[in-house]
Amino acid sequence: MPVLTSPTTQWTAEHLQALDMEPSHQIPLVDGARLHHPLPGFDLWDLWPLQLADGATAVVDGWTLWFVLSAPAGEDPEARHDIVRIRLMAERGGAWRDHGNALPDELNPGSREWAGSSLYDPETGAVTLYWTASGLRGEQPRTFTQRMFETTGTLTGDAAAFAIDGWTAPREIAGGPIPHYVLVTAAEGVPGMIKGFRDPAHFRDPADGAEYLLFTGSLKGSTSAWNGCIGLLRREGESWAVLPPLLSADGLNNEQERPHVVFHAGRYYLFWSTQRKVFAPGVPNGPNGLYGMVAERLDGPWLPLNGSGLVAGNPEEAPVQTYSWWVTHELTVHGFVDYPNSLKGNDHGDAAWRRAHFAGVPAPVFRLVLDGTRAEVAA
Repeated sequence: MPVLTSPTTQWTAEHLQALDMEPSHQIPLVDGARLHHPLPGFDLWDLWPLQLADGATAVVDGWTLWFVLSAPAGEDPEARHDIVRIRLMAERGGAWRDHGNALPDELNPGSREWAGSSLYDPETGAVTLYWTASGLRGEQPRTFTQRMFETTGTLTGDAAAFAIDGWTAPREIAGGPIPHYVLVTAAEGVPGMIKGFRDPAHFRDPADGAEYLLFTGSLKGSTSAWNGCIGLLRREGESWAVLPPLLSADGLNNEQERPHVVFHAGRYYLFWSTQRKVFAPGVPNGPNGLYGMVAERLDGPWLPLNGSGLVAGNPEEAPVQTYSWWVTHELTVHGFVDYPNSLKGNDHGDAAWRRAHFAGVPAPVFRLVLDGTRAEVAA
């Protein structure tokens, strides 16, 4: 597997010292009592759209198609990560339609299906899914092993009954020993301190047409327990070349989750999600929120948006209301509602409380305004 070189941008405590939670950097307050559940009986969380090669959101028969992590609603919503499947859903004007599990039973090489991204070719109907296989098939008990795979199927049907058929055998992405990144084979883990090799997000560089995958990674050889990074791979024929991280938060933050790039107005905007609890002790930190940087080229240098990197955070009165955001090519921001109307989050010790307060639905959509190094929530 080829190994390439490129610079890595550091996200530092000095950047966080510039954080200013202005109203324009605050996610609108979510009223949990007014939420509509599109799929009763299931918890829904991380979601991403079916995209065209240029990053634009695909519209099929008047609907956008979404891949959504889902699990039957059990006694403790935090157990959902152990039984998660990727679901195919369609959305139009705030209305949702469910089209069942995206992948057939037994196709996933792991024990659970975690987040990724998806690409659509409207000429052929081909859908390529990049996703995280967590655990190992048939394992007992479950582990936190993380591997990334790709598979291609064909989109059929219409809004009444979309389906993706004929999925190819999963092809592992960057398997085996590689430089720069920890390969995650942990048998056990604590939420927030689990290492990352997950969340593959496709990006085609308009400068030369090269294809990349960004992912949530952990730095190999770090001396810090907070060694999160945003990893980068580039397609070379049928395989993926390994590049150094786009971004390192070594010593600052453990998880830069679901990273992705949006090309807008001639610039590259890098976005990721993180939580206050995964910042290292004793360093400046920020809220649960959407963070980002901007560059003139994909290989940087990257400058933190708004000086600190914070794009939009949950409000102080509801610090865990939403999470895991995806910014579309059209600058709409999609996440899920976690624990609205509450100061407590998923580390609260009472499973019954979590079940009563967890929403598990797509969050109200908001928009961004981007102007160079400035990013704001649209009024």
